[in-house]
Amino acid sequence: MKKITLILGGARSGKSRLAQEMANQSKTVLFVATASAGDEDMRLRIAKHQAERPDHWRTLETGLHIGDKIDIAFQNEELVLIDCITLLVSNVLCQYADDQFATQSEEKLEKQVIEEIKELQECLKSLPASFIIVSNEVGMDIVPENRLGRLYRDFLGRANQMLASSADEVFFMVAGIPLRVKPQH
Repeated sequence: MKKITLILGGARSGKSRLAQEMANQSKTVLFVATASAGDEDMRLRIAKHQAERPDHWRTLETGLHIGDKIDIAFQNEELVLIDCITLLVSNVLCQYADDQFATQSEEKLEKQVIEEIKELQECLKSLPASFIIVSNEVGMDIVPENRLGRLYRDFLGRANQMLASSADEVFFMVAGIPLRVKPQH
């Protein structure tokens, strides 16, 4: 039976590990990676994540318009694992050079993030596969000191709320321990 699962948590909380453990129960998996290797550290992190994934999983690497790209790449996999929304929102905001970003209105930037998530929500509805979606919870920290940080935190929080409303189950990871948030038992 089709199920949409959202896994939230802080950095290094065990989100990706839990998502992979859950995905290992499926015969066919499309892994959607939203990270791009902007520097050597990120290249090493990506390589480590790739090595940890089973060889039989198919991978789609995309930074934007993931809903449409999943629709195109989908080959009747049982499960689509998206890791992660955190970087997707970052990709939306970082598509602009610094001087261009400074001139973008908050409303325009938020609209781009919301459109990205709505496109993904349409994909969630239209495909017969189950989905596991990974994202960071960044709203439990101090208020960022700069505009980019504040907008990022706000927009990711909104994206997480939208996806949680579409999800059948939501987990919050704390120190490697999953806490079920939705449905509550």
